[in-house]
Amino acid sequence: MSVTETVVVNGVSGPEEQVENADDLNAKKTVKYDSGAADLEKVTDYAEEKEVISTDDISGAMTIIGDRRLKEAADKIAKERELQKVSIKKSDVELIIREMEISKTLAERTLRECHGDVVKALVVLTN
Repeated sequence: MSVTETVVVNGVSGPEEQVENADDLNAKKTVKYDSGAADLEKVTDYAEEKEVISTDDISGAMTIIGDRRLKEAADKIAKERELQKVSIKKSDVELIIREMEISKTLAERTLRECHGDVVKALVVLTN
């Protein structure tokens, strides 16, 4: 029903009826818009709660990543120490350098990883 329509109630129509209908219509619109605002507020509150939770999740994830990096670094240091304990011959290192045309550090590392086995080191370097 629009505001400009004239309503006939009990055979009588008049401007009072139009004003009452306009007030009812405005009240319905207000209630409709207020409920929409309330729904929007609920969504906003939910999103804010999610942001707080996700901040906690991010902190936990960063801690896990930091712990994992520390563990990897410790494992790498332990591996380097184990490789340093492997004894290699200088002549074997020079042979690998000469044959494979690689740096001394790469030749030493490969030879240590192969536990001083020259043939195995040469096979690893060719693959």
